[in-house]
Amino acid sequence: MLHDRVLVSLEGEQGERRSGGGIVIPATASVGKRLSWGGVVALGPAVRNLETGDRVLFDPEERAEVEIGAKDYVLLRERDIHAVAAERVDEGSTGLYL
Repeated sequence: MLHDRVLVSLEGEQGERRSGGGIVIPATASVGKRLSWGGVVALGPAVRNLETGDRVLFDPEERAEVEIGAKDYVLLRERDIHAVAAERVDEGSTGLYL
């Protein structure tokens, strides 16, 4: 990885989703801009606020996809990440920061 790039493994399916009540929402349903969660797999040397294994929230429309070893990953710049969920955050906080 070079510069401020972050390699992210996608979580979940990009297809159908279920609402909290169990209703199936098809992939073709029109919804507003929806962000996605993924796990950090690799980092460039200029990345300052992330570590491997963190969960990150990002816009799936601002990404580059890459296939490595028959698995799909997303390549992002650090500035394109909206939030981070990490185990290393102090106790008593939410675990998310912007």
